[in-house]
Amino acid sequence: MAEDNPPTPLPPRVQAKPKSKISASRKLSLKMLLLQRAMEELEQETVSRDEEKVKYLSEKLPPLQITGLSMDELQKLCRQLNAKIEVVDEERYDFEAKVNKNNRDIHELKLKVQDLGGKFKKPALRKVRVSADEMMRALLGSKHKGSMDLRANLKSVKKEDIKQEKVISSEVGDWRKNVEAMSGMEGRKKMFDAAGGGQ
Repeated sequence: MAEDNPPTPLPPRVQAKPKSKISASRKLSLKMLLLQRAMEELEQETVSRDEEKVKYLSEKLPPLQITGLSMDELQKLCRQLNAKIEVVDEERYDFEAKVNKNNRDIHELKLKVQDLGGKFKKPALRKVRVSADEMMRALLGSKHKGSMDLRANLKSVKKEDIKQEKVISSEVGDWRKNVEAMSGMEGRKKMFDAAGGGQ
């Protein structure tokens, strides 16, 4: 039996993003309004911070009234102020230590994330011209004694050797004569005879 399979529906086409219906001038005006709003909020935030600071200082540090106080009362007031200063310094030191610890933790976590991600930014290296001797000295330190003069290790050649090489090369002769002699059937026969094939 042949079953009638209904045709499979085609996948819907991916529709392109519709173009923005907002004109460029409208976008620009909206950006300007957003920037104005952000500036206003920033100004309000600074004003509220200043008000909170004044309020906090008025609570923690009431105005001093030192008129009409005797010497003993002034000394007592100085001791109280000194004790308050020590408490504030201790708190400030504790907060600084916490902030430094948090910064170190953040830095270590960033390094761990970089290691896990496998992305490490190579530092920009400067081009430095260093001779071979300086490089070996930097790598080996005081152990490096010899120089890296490569020409010192070359074999010296005497002039007599050069003259002998010229004599040998002149005996070889013209290569064209050798090629002409070996070309054709006669040359192949000579090569066959020289190899010992015709015995």
